[in-house]
Amino acid sequence: MDKLTREQVMHVAYLARINLEEDDIEKYRVQLKKLIDDIDKIKDIKNYDEEFLISPIEHNTNLREDVVGQMLDYKEVIKNAPNSNGNFVEVPVMINE
Repeated sequence: MDKLTREQVMHVAYLARINLEEDDIEKYRVQLKKLIDDIDKIKDIKNYDEEFLISPIEHNTNLREDVVGQMLDYKEVIKNAPNSNGNFVEVPVMINE
């Protein structure tokens, strides 16, 4: 993209819900053009789409396999709860009304 038009800048401002003054349009046109140029430079990097670098350090985290276990009996759960009401665990109210 060689140049951003005034209409394109106004469209971006509309999408961002920004009211631009006439004096600001040129300033933002230049800034948006620089941002788009910088993004294009990143896209030009070899193998950009192949693999992303999440961390500069390789992490060898050993994760355990998920194993389906036996369901807890609700009577045992309720028995260990500090407060209960029938088959439900009572917890303090966190929302002020």
